[in-house]
Amino acid sequence: MTRQQVPPPAAKGLLSRLPVPASWVILLLLSVLLSAALMTTGLPASLLLGPMVAAILVAVGGASLRMPKFAFTGVQGVVGALVAVSITAGIIQTFLSDWPLFLGVVLSTLAASSVLGFLMSRWGVLPGTTAVWGSTPGAASAMVLMAQAFGADARLVAFMQYLRVAFVAIAASLIARIWVDTSGAPVQAVAWFPPLDPFSFVGTLLLAFGGGFLGQWSRIPAGPLLVPMLAGAALHATGLLDIQLPEWLLAISYTVLGWRIGLSFTRSVLMHALRAMPRIAVSILLLMGFCGGLAAMLTHLVGIDPLTAYLATSPGGIDSVAVIAASSQVDLSFVMALQAVRLVIVILLGPVIARLVARHGGMRDVPVV
Repeated sequence: MTRQQVPPPAAKGLLSRLPVPASWVILLLLSVLLSAALMTTGLPASLLLGPMVAAILVAVGGASLRMPKFAFTGVQGVVGALVAVSITAGIIQTFLSDWPLFLGVVLSTLAASSVLGFLMSRWGVLPGTTAVWGSTPGAASAMVLMAQAFGADARLVAFMQYLRVAFVAIAASLIARIWVDTSGAPVQAVAWFPPLDPFSFVGTLLLAFGGGFLGQWSRIPAGPLLVPMLAGAALHATGLLDIQLPEWLLAISYTVLGWRIGLSFTRSVLMHALRAMPRIAVSILLLMGFCGGLAAMLTHLVGIDPLTAYLATSPGGIDSVAVIAASSQVDLSFVMALQAVRLVIVILLGPVIARLVARHGGMRDVPVV
């Protein structure tokens, strides 16, 4: 009798009964199927979105999977190297020539996210610092780490950050699909295994993985992404290194990044935020709408193409935006310049804003057990 009263394991999800290796196999198969299906539609960043959706399904299904830390560190290095290819000396000139515009857009976005965080705290949706760090756009992993360091509930911050990344990734990919007219254009076959120069490829791997782990060791927020990006940009712009990133390496990196985002949507995190989820979703949509307005302003005042402006002002994680931008016909240098400036300013001003909101908000941060 007593055994029948014990809740069945199925309550935790069907996949909770499976051994970990079997769950990884299911995740891999789902990722391949979803990525292949999305690629047939021509959707940008299909190799990121497919694994991300698959990971969300597997995580909510009860599987307890975690990405190894070293894998995610290496992937951030690869994405940093990918961005570095498109960053030239002109990107600094772009920022210097339009620095008031850059700062205006960045500070406006930060002000909007701070107001949303303050209102969520004032209305009792989330505690003050948790609401601010969860609402602030930047590198999601960096925001979670900084939130934990400043006393916020890292689980709720992770939920808000990765939910917004998912919203933005899907919206940006769909918008990219709508704006980029591929009708009548020949479909180019993907060269999965192009010929590589051994010296350049080894140098690229050292830059991506060595720079990524150096950034991790340095404890710089988003260091695994920023250190290879900055070092790679310097090496590439000066002609010291021809960065070579074959499609198979990018596919692996996109997959790991998608899994990292999707696996954050575990049932335990979702249960903590279930009550606040509708209002969190509304705040995300409001911030996305505000950033969309900034993008329209950039298009009207400066003449930047709409897709570049949208991705540049997009409130997603800098790594995910980099993947989407790299797979779309946009000015990647401009997109990453604005995203990088925003990330730096958020890192500098975030702690001050979080303390102000915590002091004047309606809820205090209490650790969730």
